[in-house]
Amino acid sequence: MAVKSNKSAESNEINSLPITDVPHRNISVLMNPGTEKRQSMRGFDNDYVDIVDYIVRCTHKIWEEGNLGLIYSHYTHNVLIHTSDGQTMERDKVIGDSAKTFAAFPNMRLYADDVIWSGNDEDGFHTSHRITWTGRNTGYSVYGPPTNKTVVRQGIAHCFVKENYIIEEWICRDELALLLQLGFNPIELAKQMSAQAAARGNKPPALATGEVERLRGQMPLERPTTVSADDPEAFVKTMFEAVWNVRMVGNVNDYYAAHLYARIPGHRMLYGRGNYKAHVLGLLAALPDLAIVIDHQCHVGNEKDGYRVATRWFLNGTHAGPGPYGEPTGKPVTLWGISHHEIRNGKIEREWMIFDVFAMLKQIYWPE
Repeated sequence: MAVKSNKSAESNEINSLPITDVPHRNISVLMNPGTEKRQSMRGFDNDYVDIVDYIVRCTHKIWEEGNLGLIYSHYTHNVLIHTSDGQTMERDKVIGDSAKTFAAFPNMRLYADDVIWSGNDEDGFHTSHRITWTGRNTGYSVYGPPTNKTVVRQGIAHCFVKENYIIEEWICRDELALLLQLGFNPIELAKQMSAQAAARGNKPPALATGEVERLRGQMPLERPTTVSADDPEAFVKTMFEAVWNVRMVGNVNDYYAAHLYARIPGHRMLYGRGNYKAHVLGLLAALPDLAIVIDHQCHVGNEKDGYRVATRWFLNGTHAGPGPYGEPTGKPVTLWGISHHEIRNGKIEREWMIFDVFAMLKQIYWPE
């Protein structure tokens, strides 16, 4: 069962660090935390000074320094891993999947862009770790022989952590960006891999048969009242409800700054509200009954310097309309996603919206 915590049980100065204008957030904190404890870390290895340091440096130790064995001391034996391809509950599966990635991209680097967190060492911590991942494909991967191409993709890993162990993890990667840079046709590859998985007796992760829970029968949907950005989690949650679920796309102007910068799947960068509205409409056209449900939120920052909000969500929908995913198939789709928002002066100025389009394509083209 998923472990959830909506609010931090303590307030300390680290989650009020100011938002700066550098591309990689608070480099001096992320990569040079010092040795003095910045918060209580009962049960954690002594070299970790705070929860941000823990999640950044254990990631570096395991995946950049190649110490896969540290997964045994940083993940519980029955860790629950959520992806849009399904769930696993096995630490050795994490090690096996990591070995496959190392073999395919021996020089991979994981750059810590930001960590948004909540919690404490008594109840456990939630961390939302945004990463820019780079590597050159010089070995065999799950997609085939080496291409010798260098790729860049973004991802966000949300972890529930307690006493040095990751107990549960939700992983969202921009797999579409990876495949495009490797030179694959994502739709054709999705058809091929889905057929192979079905032939092995596997089941698709999305087996929905009911109506997407968004409408209220014949009753009209209520337009949510805009809340102040001084309550950043409620502000972002209300934005999702108004813009995505109630289809008030014009309300983008109420929530986003005119100079918005956004990252979306496919390694795409959007500038301005007009381009963001086109992104929303494109997804709604392909999945006309799309509904987004908020699963967890946390935030750091303050009113003066701005807030950074991490939101874990899932969407349900039906591939029933035109779009970049091919001709409508009528297939149900279920996806995890994680978004990071930066809020200043009452508006969202930056957004990272990460979800696995390739996982959705495999659901769409799973054999009947």
